[in-house]
Amino acid sequence: MTTTEIRLARDERDRAAVFVIRGAVFVAEQQVPVEEEWDSRDTTADHFLALVDGVPVGTVRLVDLGGGTGLLGRLAVLPQGRGNGTGIALVRAVEERARQRGLDTVELHAQTHALGFYTRLGYTAHGEEFLDAGIPHMHMVRELG
Repeated sequence: MTTTEIRLARDERDRAAVFVIRGAVFVAEQQVPVEEEWDSRDTTADHFLALVDGVPVGTVRLVDLGGGTGLLGRLAVLPQGRGNGTGIALVRAVEERARQRGLDTVELHAQTHALGFYTRLGYTAHGEEFLDAGIPHMHMVRELG
């Protein structure tokens, strides 16, 4: 039986796994320039790590934007962690953490190929399509209520 654990990155080993996963998915797989992948928000964000049978396979971060809004970002799942609910569990963990922090809205910038994924999780697209690191994205939002 497979076990999945979602947790806040709790030490340097967890944080290293977060950045290895992001590097593999965004930099290596999607060809995002490394200088665009890591930013100043990484130092203050809550980083989550997904482990399947103890092996790190996914990550996401939550940035408090102020005004009751959090930004879900850098959701990355390695190929071996895809299709088994890991991405959903990471999104739900961010939402729960946002509630704990007193936030009432979560925003994100979804790659357009992932719009259906986020829509199924209760997010609504708004605004115009835009490029981020050369990849088409849309703004999305969910009121936590």
